Order: sequence, then structure tokens, then C-alpha cells
Amino acid sequence: MSTADLVFTGGPVFTGDPARTRASSLAVTGERITAVGHDEVRELIGPRTEVVDLGGRLLIPGFQDAHIHAVFGGMELAECDLTGAGDADGYLRAVAAYAAAHPDEPWITGGGWSMDSFEGGLPSRRQLDSVVADRPVLLVNRDHHGAWANTRALELAGITADTPDPADGRIERDAGGVPTGMLQEGATALVARLVPPTTPADRLAGLLRAQRLLHAFGITGWQDAILGEFSGRPDPSDAYLAAARDGSLTARVTGALWWDRARDAEQIPELVARRAALSHGRFRAGSVKIMQDGIAENFTAAMTSPYLDACGCATANAGLSFVDPEALRAHVTRLDALDFQVHFHALGDRAVREALDAIEAAVAANGRRGNRHHLAHLQVVHPDDLTRFARLGALANIQPLWAAHEPQMDALTIPFLGPERAAWQYPFGALVRAGATLVAGSDWPVSSPDPLAGLHVAVNRVQPDAADDRVFLPEQRLDPPTALAAYTAGSAHANGHDDAGSLRPGYLADLVVLDRDILTGPPGEIAGARVEQTFVGGVRVHAV
Repeated sequence: MSTADLVFTGGPVFTGDPARTRASSLAVTGERITAVGHDEVRELIGPRTEVVDLGGRLLIPGFQDAHIHAVFGGMELAECDLTGAGDADGYLRAVAAYAAAHPDEPWITGGGWSMDSFEGGLPSRRQLDSVVADRPVLLVNRDHHGAWANTRALELAGITADTPDPADGRIERDAGGVPTGMLQEGATALVARLVPPTTPADRLAGLLRAQRLLHAFGITGWQDAILGEFSGRPDPSDAYLAAARDGSLTARVTGALWWDRARDAEQIPELVARRAALSHGRFRAGSVKIMQDGIAENFTAAMTSPYLDACGCATANAGLSFVDPEALRAHVTRLDALDFQVHFHALGDRAVREALDAIEAAVAANGRRGNRHHLAHLQVVHPDDLTRFARLGALANIQPLWAAHEPQMDALTIPFLGPERAAWQYPFGALVRAGATLVAGSDWPVSSPDPLAGLHVAVNRVQPDAADDRVFLPEQRLDPPTALAAYTAGSAHANGHDDAGSLRPGYLADLVVLDRDILTGPPGEIAGARVEQTFVGGVRVHAV
């Protein structure tokens, strides 16, 4: 009998395999799992076998993230990072400190600020001018659907009261029509195009910085949700290809090629060529990202009925559909016929419906080709559309960290949706009950990439360590095994890794050791768990 290279014993082991959900030992030979079971697995231990005594710690499949911007996130870690700075004053102190520490940088860039820190979600250029007036500043918000600019940045971009709004965005203005410094959606590109370009070395460094962080969170694979230039941000494709070729890419990565919403079907042959060019080793680019709408907080998420105003009255604004719905159906049908996966940004209930309509059109024209189209974010889903996910084979790509009471939800979203529509938000439980397949992601750097934090919110509908302990729509909570399956087998399925996400003989040995059993412990303590070891293909890529 041949012996294993690596044996985990002393369980528990969560396999994700319906035939045997729990075990206590697992063996790995090469990059694959060769045995799962109990004491009998110990017979595979030989003189050269590395034995990991779990000692009661939990072994699970590696996490996969089905919607992330890893290169952007890694690059932002080296910029002016406002994540966690707290409030407007904290942001300004952080900007001032960063500017003082980097006197030779021609632009101050970065982001991570939260809209709820400012009245109406709108910061002012004058605030930034008070700490940095001599250099341009451009800071994206935590959602990455808007940016805060100082006066110098607006001047360099030539943005004045006479500048028209772009078709896919909005320049916020004061009562006199003068730009205030807040740029929404596509308007950010008016300034971002002037930011000094990053280099290939910058992008590769950002990827490797992100990879270290993601492995530390137990993430063994992901889908990067934008490969291409977007709102002035660079295309990260070259970083992935370089890392795949030189072997420094240890994660398994699927790339979603950006659909340029300013163009039409003439870009499809280019996407076909890019798919072929951007596939090497552990990196492949077989998905296409279509951003169908914006976000609810700035009223650009596409809704089936108008937003309310501060007084609770209906406005004339129901959000934006970035791609004409009829054209969307045609585009998705063609992409599906070419065996692309389509990865939709669909946040409002109208955008969700338009995306599902497009998938339905593709199925009607092409039959079921198994391309695993998925809709990300799903903040508001009309109850009439819940059963369509299972019927069409559309995957529900959830970002659980957002499904909780917090200032941005309570101050900038719920009042403008109204009570009925607010109750349709992040319907995780309803989707499962309707038969949908859940996959999970973080949208980092929009929010934390930590899967354990996301699992905590999916199960509890309360953010970890939240001051507000109200449960957000408790009927939408998930049980821990279902939530964990979304982050492992579900996301592996969405990312095209059919031999990952579960611990079965013959599957890839993408594994994570947690310091405790989150499936039997108190649900309110899930976020307190920590990743102790991460393995990709049987190779340890993180250890504490």
C-alpha cells in the first residue's frame, strides 16, 4: 500500500460531501485527496508522511470568493486607506497624515470611506481642501461606485458648473450648480483618467500582496470581477498572467472580462480573443462581467418602482439600467452560445429581473449549456423572481456582510426604499427555500474579504461586534452548513472548479484548518474563529 504525503487526523473534518458530511481523518497525495474517513486513514502514514494533528480543530474545504477585485484591493493597501478611520474627521486626519508621509506623490489616491459619515452621503471638496489643497486628491468610497475629489482634482479635469453629467454617472452639485467634489458612478472617470498610470510591476505587487492576505483568510481561489479598464482604473489582467507564468500565482483564479457598456456587440470577438490569451496555469478568463446597475445608496440601483424622497413620497427616479434590457438579452444569448459565463452586477430588483430575462432568452435560444451564469449582490429581489433562479440554473452570488443593520443601511437605504421593498433585501433564506444555488463573495475592497465575517452575518444577520444587535430580516438567516457550502462548494462551482470545494477522494487538496468547530459552536461566535493553516493543492500557503 502506498503512503500519503500528508495526513490530517484527530478531526473534526467537514467534507461538504452529502454522502459523508463529517469525518476525522483525511489523506493527501500530491495535489489531491486520496482518502477521507476515520482511523483507517492512519494506515496511509509512512516514514515521510507529514501528519497534522487537528487536536479538535476543524478541517474544511478551502474558501473560494466568487466576486472580488483582488488586484485593486492589493494596490489600495499601499495607498491612502481610509477603511476603519471612523468618521469624516478621522478620514481627514488620515488623508493629512498620508499626504505628509508621501510628499513626493503627485496625486493622493485611495479610498474606503463610508457614505453614512456625511450628511446625505455627500462629502465636500472643501473638506479635502482643508487638509490637501496643493495636490489633487481622489478617494473612492467603500462601495467603489463614487469618489471624493478636492478642488485641485476638479480643476485639472476641467469640471465646472458647465460640465454635463456623463450618461452613466452624475456630478453632484450645490444649489448654484457648482460641483461639490462628489462624483457618482461613471463620473469618477472624468478625474480618474488623469491619475498617473500604474505600472505592470505595481499591479503584480498588488496581486501578490492581496494573495498573501487572502490565503491568510483561508481563500484558495476566487473570481476577479473586473478584468479590463473601468472608470479610470487599470486592467489587472497582466498581473495575473505574469504570476501564472512565473509560478507565483498559488491561488486558482477565474477572471471576468469587463463588458464595456459604452459599446455594443462589436466587442464580443475581442472578448473571445482575450479569453484565449488570458488562460495559463491556474488563471483563466472564461467569464464576462456585465454591470447592469449601480447601488441603492446613490439611487442608481435599478428598481421596478421609483425611490422615495426624505419625506417618503415617490420620486421620478427608479435608477439606471446601464445596458438596454433588449440589447442585454441579445448580448447574453450570443455570449452563452460562445460558452462564456456571464457574471452580472444586479443589485436592484429591476436589474435582477433584466438579468434573469437575459438568461431566459439565452436558454430559449441555445438550450442549457451549463455556463453557470450568476447574479452578484442581489440587494433587492422581487418575490416574483425568487423561483426563477432554480428554474433557469442562475446562481445567486451573495455578499453576506452587507445583510445587517448598520448606518449606511439604516440612514441611506431603508428610508428611500420604503417598508415593503426594504423587506426584500438580501433574501438568502428565501432563495434557498426556492431552490437556488448560493455562491458567496466579498466584493473586496468594497468590504472585508474575511469569509468568517461573512459567514457570521449570513448565519446571524448581525455584523460581528456590532453596537446594533438587531437582527436584520431574521427569516433570511442561513444555517451554518448552508452558509459554509456557499463559500466552498458553491463558489467553487461558480468559478468552474468542479474538483474543489468538497473533501472527497480525487478532489483537489485545497484545505483550511480553523482553530475551532464553527458548525457546532455558538453561531454568535463564528466571526471569532481564525484560520491557522491554508493549503492549495496539498501545499501549505499560509500558517500561523
